[in-house]
Amino acid sequence: MLWQIFLVCLTVWMLVLWWQNRSKRRLCKTIKSDITNYPLIGMTYKFVGTNEDRMKTLMDIGREAIKYNGWSSMWLGNHLFAVVADPIEAEFVLKTYMEKDDVLKMTQQLIGNGSIFASVPIWKPRRKVLAPTFALRNLNQFVNVFQQESAVMLDQLGTVAGKGPFSIWKFMTSYTMDSVCQTTLGSHVGVQTQRDHPFLQNFEKYAQILGARILQPWLHSNFIFKCTNYYTRSVEHVGVITDFVSKIITSKRAALKQNNNEQSANEMRSFLELLIESSGGDKGYTDVELLEESLVMLVAGTDTSAVGASFTAVMLSQHTDVQDKVYKELQEVFGDSDRPITAEDLPRLKYLEAVVKETLRLYPPVPITARKTDVERVTPAGIKLVSDVGVIIHMWAIHRNPRYWGADVEDFRPERFFDSPPTHPAAYMPFSYGPRNCLGYQYAMMSMKTVMASILRKYQILPSPETKDKNQPLRVQFDVMMKHVNNYKIQLVSRSH
Repeated sequence: MLWQIFLVCLTVWMLVLWWQNRSKRRLCKTIKSDITNYPLIGMTYKFVGTNEDRMKTLMDIGREAIKYNGWSSMWLGNHLFAVVADPIEAEFVLKTYMEKDDVLKMTQQLIGNGSIFASVPIWKPRRKVLAPTFALRNLNQFVNVFQQESAVMLDQLGTVAGKGPFSIWKFMTSYTMDSVCQTTLGSHVGVQTQRDHPFLQNFEKYAQILGARILQPWLHSNFIFKCTNYYTRSVEHVGVITDFVSKIITSKRAALKQNNNEQSANEMRSFLELLIESSGGDKGYTDVELLEESLVMLVAGTDTSAVGASFTAVMLSQHTDVQDKVYKELQEVFGDSDRPITAEDLPRLKYLEAVVKETLRLYPPVPITARKTDVERVTPAGIKLVSDVGVIIHMWAIHRNPRYWGADVEDFRPERFFDSPPTHPAAYMPFSYGPRNCLGYQYAMMSMKTVMASILRKYQILPSPETKDKNQPLRVQFDVMMKHVNNYKIQLVSRSH
């Protein structure tokens, strides 16, 4: 008797879903897809396996979207995602739909209502407060921090240089963590010399859990997630992270109050201090709001720059001709001196910037983002988007769309940013695009250029055996960000020999 009741309930539930999704099914008929979607589970089965398997699935979907004039689609359970790989269509979506898709809201466990994934009513006023803090005059003061932390990194690299292949990842992520903590919080953490620092350890472990959850659709349900060991561990990690940052905020508020919010003209002001000031001082952001936005900067600023710089190091190890051109440019700017890098130097490193940009084109740290439709709209290509659909902006695929990048789209060629830049501004979006793009784009570029210039002035970068063949694409995986399967292994040889 019970199984009959269950069967009736299941049938009724499926009929309700079928009726509710009728407009979404019509949308699917206008968007081609060769990948099989099964009833109830959709394409969820394709996300079973390793992080590399999941990234391959994302790349296959992106290639399919390129093949079918910029669009593809997939179901994850009962949720339909339209996938876009054309910059014109992507620009339309990013400027029309401001709400981030629900799948991205899983980050709220750590960042709460932080503006990067917040709902529009929260994001819009916070964006107005945040934007001025990223003015170039504020960013230029951080170059000294990037320079100092790069010097610490060079000391650490001295222990592995000339000793064969090694992973540069732990060096890069420690450099970016120290840099971001100083520039965001005004606090020197020192994880480069203390890799077992609790803040770094818990930060990295939480990122792994978040990545596992995002790419395993059955964990999207809060009910199911809270029944797993993932949740128990994540609560512990979040507690350590937020407690650490909260104490710094309390201390910084007290220090500013004691000094009547006055600082010397030459003293660096952290993002936290700028945020307290721009939001209205004591009458501005609460400690909770400051915590949320500080965590956004820590999350967005640490791994993004570390991934980008690490991929750049690997690409330069493979392409020695490109590395020679970068070194020639460094010689023109610095000569044989070992003077510190300044904010005035960075704009002169134009070829190095093109190298970083080309690396981010081929290997964007954040390969996809997603928006949620709330109204019916017709795109420039004639796709009729209905409400309550997720739209995946596939940056990895947009960066490889030959219609905008040419036939050599798979080649690593930094010169393309000089002689044949993309024909549409949204064809290149490693930091997203439109009203909700990443405010920290210039910050990340300045950090990556500083650390790469520091390394290349002292060392020549050689490939590891796993990445020696430059004609083979790097193996990548996805865990919150797109990363190298072989963990960014390179070799360093001192230029003084």
